[in-house]
Amino acid sequence: MKSLFVLILVSLVVGISAFLVFLLAGKKQQFDDIEAPKYRMLNDDDDDIINTKK
Repeated sequence: MKSLFVLILVSLVVGISAFLVFLLAGKKQQFDDIEAPKYRMLNDDDDDIINTKK
């Protein structure tokens, strides 16, 4: 019976810590924009290259 209480306590600590890490990542804006990076490489900046060659 004592081991059951220990396992419940350990699972609560792990669950709460995972939730806090998730909240911290959200607060540091890790999940803001997941679509923009894959489209950013398609924006071609040839104007900079053309202007430097003149």
